Amino acid sequence: VEDAGLLKFDFLGLTNLSVLADSIARVEKRLRVKIDLDHLPLDDKRTFEMLGRGETLGVFQLASAGMTAHLINLEPSSIHDINAMVALYRPGPMAFIPNYIERKKHPEQVKYLDPRMESILKNSYGVITYQDDVLEIATKLAGYTWLEADKFRKAMGKKIPVEMRAQKERFTRGCIKHGMKEALVQKLWEQIETFAAYGFNKAHAASYGNLAYKTAYMKANFPVDYMASVLTADAGDVDKVAQVATECARMGLQILPPSVNASQGNFTVVDDSHIRFGLYSIKNFGTGVADSIMQAVASGDRFTDVGDFLSRVHDRNLNKKSLESLIKCGALDELGERGTLLADIEMLLSFHREYTDVPANQGSLFDAASQPKTTLSLKDAPPAAMTERLSWEKELLGLYVSGHPLDAHKEKLSRQKMSI
Repeated sequence: VEDAGLLKFDFLGLTNLSVLADSIARVEKRLRVKIDLDHLPLDDKRTFEMLGRGETLGVFQLASAGMTAHLINLEPSSIHDINAMVALYRPGPMAFIPNYIERKKHPEQVKYLDPRMESILKNSYGVITYQDDVLEIATKLAGYTWLEADKFRKAMGKKIPVEMRAQKERFTRGCIKHGMKEALVQKLWEQIETFAAYGFNKAHAASYGNLAYKTAYMKANFPVDYMASVLTADAGDVDKVAQVATECARMGLQILPPSVNASQGNFTVVDDSHIRFGLYSIKNFGTGVADSIMQAVASGDRFTDVGDFLSRVHDRNLNKKSLESLIKCGALDELGERGTLLADIEMLLSFHREYTDVPANQGSLFDAASQPKTTLSLKDAPPAAMTERLSWEKELLGLYVSGHPLDAHKEKLSRQKMSI
């Protein structure tokens, strides 16, 4: 594309930006606190302590297992540390991460192959971290013009062996001419080659680091609101929801089960330690039916029993599959026992069809007797076993809300731990 004389643009869509916007709106609505992302304090103690503990799930660019391990070792204390880690955690530059961490902890170990490199690499403890570092080294130590340095940058970016060999010769001659010993130039070139495998420019790293800090700041300072936003962003992916739910539990946040009376479409914050599961996140359940349920509650009152529910939700898409999902995940627990409701599902669907098929404006005092009944008599049925309930919840929600499969073995496991 570039050879044809065209300009190439990369557009990056980030869910994290939606999560940030949603969490800020939640905080403003719930706590009446207005957050200006462009003027956050960049020295927030909670944020850096959280990152140093490795609590990175939901944080942009910092959540992978490898990055988290490095952050625990690094114990970042400034935005520059975050920018550097974003830049270094790439193929090639990753080899420099141990040096960066060690030199941050022990500044006496910081050394430069040439004194002129101190002004370039001081903020990164003598470690080549950004493409900009290489360009400055080329101009200050090898006598490159900025136009030549830009060609050097392109050669690194394209990783074309022939071009890199030519650059090595030019770089070596220039460094020796400007006062470096050949052995030191060779060491410097080896570092540059390692870095060139995937080097970030400083502006790119700072932009990513800035966004990483903002997501970390929101998680550290407004945890329940931020995690509700992360869950909402992952709605529909039961595996991701399960992963985030595990992180919520570690943070002391409890996720309440879905409820036709209390749930909204998305995950909602109940209080500082509780998040309510959203109806949109139930597997095999349409958003249209969820909207009909929420509208019925908003325009009337809480559902009192399953008959009241079925008579007020006038949506033809409340079919067998969607009703089963509601029952199995526990969203109708306030209105009936799961095993009983499932045993009577055909009768429930027939009852619902009567109300759905009768126009809202049909009927009068004279034909009221012909209208369907609003109460239901359910047949007795064995209650759903706990193992069934948990299996349904895991399948439809991605997590267990009624308990855990190992709860039945808790006493035995406790004794085993004590014997060990």
